[in-house]
Amino acid sequence: MASRGKVLELLNAVPHGMALLDSDLRIVAINRFLEALTGYSGEEVRGVGWDQVVRSGFGRSNPLFQGALESGSPCSAEGDMLGQSRCKIPMRFTATPLTEPGMEGATLALVLEDMTAFRSVAHTKELGPARGILGHSQKMQEILELFPVLAHTDSSLLITGETGTGKDVLAEAIHHASRRSICPFIKVNCGALPESLLESELFGHVRGAFTGAHADKHGMFQLAQGGTIFLTEIGDLPLPLQVKLLTVLDDREFFPLGSQKKVKVDVRIITGTHRDLAVLVREGKFREDLFFRLNVLRVQMPPLRERDGDVRLLIDHFLLRISTEIHKKPGRISARAMDLLCRYSFPGNVRELRNIIEYAVNVSRGGIIGPEHLPPPVLDAGKSNAPSAAPALKRDRAPEAEPAPLRQELPVNATSWSEIEKKKILAALLAAGGNRGLAARALGWGRTTLWRKIKEYGLG
Repeated sequence: MASRGKVLELLNAVPHGMALLDSDLRIVAINRFLEALTGYSGEEVRGVGWDQVVRSGFGRSNPLFQGALESGSPCSAEGDMLGQSRCKIPMRFTATPLTEPGMEGATLALVLEDMTAFRSVAHTKELGPARGILGHSQKMQEILELFPVLAHTDSSLLITGETGTGKDVLAEAIHHASRRSICPFIKVNCGALPESLLESELFGHVRGAFTGAHADKHGMFQLAQGGTIFLTEIGDLPLPLQVKLLTVLDDREFFPLGSQKKVKVDVRIITGTHRDLAVLVREGKFREDLFFRLNVLRVQMPPLRERDGDVRLLIDHFLLRISTEIHKKPGRISARAMDLLCRYSFPGNVRELRNIIEYAVNVSRGGIIGPEHLPPPVLDAGKSNAPSAAPALKRDRAPEAEPAPLRQELPVNATSWSEIEKKKILAALLAAGGNRGLAARALGWGRTTLWRKIKEYGLG
């Protein structure tokens, strides 16, 4: 049994207010951070009911503590407390049962995390661009316009789209823009493990639940407590686990494998799949009621071949990023290599484009990446006239649909995508006689996208 001095030393190492409570919710000890918040010393409040020291809206007995004691797992909730100056302080309260208390009589650890800074940013700062999401094509702009709605709700979200379109990137960006961003983002591939192991991975197990289960293990749902869990390839989830997931969605609780004690969780569930769940429902491979619960909000990630203009943007981004990662001076793509990339259909979408650029950066020795530095599939597609090799940038437009200046190759001395984009906008406006509607159509953008970029670059 640890001494009182040792326990206080450990409590004081936690950078938040913290208290140890007994079974009657009376204070056993508090750390120096909570002393500063309340204005009381640890000696003064020992044996006093926690609600007499931490003035909040929870009261002496509350669902937070009861939930933690009944489930045996941490439970969190947000609320306000009165500080020693009698001002309200927004707090996140986390109650954790102590199965092996370090001090006699302590059964519950209470952590108080000051949310003042987080809330002030959330209330005063407008939501910025989605982290990691790049694209100025019409379809990507539609997703970015919907982004604040997706981030400011806890409703279930289903992200569909072909493999490699960036479903996981969008899910993580939504998490980081939400109120849950201070808690974990957990990603689980539902098609990567057999059913027995996947159940343990998601929901955890207790000691002795199966051969080799030598200790209790928390599942991914418990590890994501307070945050977001992203279940990718949800269409591959076995039917028995679909029933258990439905219970989590409805009741926010579940039984770990081999346990008779329920665990309560507070997580947002985002799912992703490249398969058509409606077809799986008709085939009896996916539960219809689960499909309805997951499909509250839905986003379709477009394939790269349908994202006009985004190929060049992504190439520029990956070229700089990968060169930095491998400590190599960023080069540039030759006109011929760029033409081959724009002709390629990218069946693997954004993930494949990144791999292609990584391959090219590694095999090229000079500052210019030419066709000889591209992988064979891209070169083979460039030799073919098949429709599948249609260019991603719609180079087959009729001459009258695209102003002549835009058909010229971009300047080889351009140093960044911003510079390239400025020249494209100026060329389009010049060819359209200053008509922004015609210029936007020539660029393949919406009018609002062109207006925004004109303001961004100071061209109007």
